[in-house]
Amino acid sequence: MISRFLPTRLRRLLGVKVTTRPPAYQLLDQPGALAPLLNALEKVHEVALDTEADNMYHYRTRVCLLQFLIEGEVFLVDVLAPGLKLEPLWKVLARKHLIMHGSDFDLRLLHDVTRFRAQSLFDTMLAAQLLGLQRIGLASLLDQHFAVKLDKDGQKANWSKRPLTPKLLNYAALDVWHLPALRDILSRELAKLGRLEWLEQQCRAQIESGFEGFAPATENDWRIGRSERLRGPGLSVLHAVWHWREAQAQRLDTPPFKVCSNALLLKLAEAAEHGESETSILASVHLGKRHDRLAPSLSAAIRSGLARDPKTLPRRPGRDPNHVALTQAEVELQDRIRADRDRIAKRLEIEPTLIANRSQLAQIARQSRRISDILLPWQANLLRDEPSLNEA
Repeated sequence: MISRFLPTRLRRLLGVKVTTRPPAYQLLDQPGALAPLLNALEKVHEVALDTEADNMYHYRTRVCLLQFLIEGEVFLVDVLAPGLKLEPLWKVLARKHLIMHGSDFDLRLLHDVTRFRAQSLFDTMLAAQLLGLQRIGLASLLDQHFAVKLDKDGQKANWSKRPLTPKLLNYAALDVWHLPALRDILSRELAKLGRLEWLEQQCRAQIESGFEGFAPATENDWRIGRSERLRGPGLSVLHAVWHWREAQAQRLDTPPFKVCSNALLLKLAEAAEHGESETSILASVHLGKRHDRLAPSLSAAIRSGLARDPKTLPRRPGRDPNHVALTQAEVELQDRIRADRDRIAKRLEIEPTLIANRSQLAQIARQSRRISDILLPWQANLLRDEPSLNEA
């Protein structure tokens, strides 16, 4: 599918401008500095947008930087700058058409932090998926179409650290600089295949998902990985050490995975399940020198877990009372629908789950007449005329 696009060398020969240098930008990081951005926004219908967050470095994720491309001008907003009032920005931005790449995380984060909701959207990652491209990351697409190589360090940078370096700011500016041109390229290819409406439906669904924000915490979040295999002391120890990790992460203001991995928590729990003592359980894992200071508190957590009756733990969520297992006939129908889906996806050269995922297949098998409620129109139209549903 990528072969249909003009390679960078050919675009150069044809005189299409390819810019690899970082674009100029305005950094807005002082009280009252948003005026140029707000004035520019008032004059346009659409804006390219990206965000940088600190979810790799802090316990609670914050938006650290906003990147805007408006009529050829790049504005970088330091969200963490003291005294910078962003309320007027959200009001104006909510009326604009957005061009973004991989917007799901950004829209959910902006909703949770500011209650922001996009009006309309063109997501270049969703477009790349609907074209069946194998490499859909922004770095890959920019390299393919504009010979631009994004600095990988920017993807792992601590965006909450101040001052932001010129290298990071250049990276941030490049993230939005080519989005309108990339949108135009992908739009043309989608139009050739008759899939622009598909993308519009996907983007509307993305906006709705973003407005839901991230799933709230529940009392059963500690039931990770293979926890369903635990029945006795291992379950109590897992509950204790998971909450120990959360407390340490919050105290250190770091993501929980940087305290220790899920794999390590499960190893501790499985050792307890096998009847090992507190000392041998702790000795079964290697925390490393950086975490030696955490050993006493971890040992206390293991001890409290061993002392707790697993019957007193929060109960596992019960099945939805309205949920009933698929009948044998419905399972067979689900298999036939899956086969239809896979055949269609192969013909269209897209991922099968773009048409319907596992959960949706089960829902359709149970209530095939509700397919229009379960899937987006373009997805439902692809499956509706297939033999499996006509026989249902």
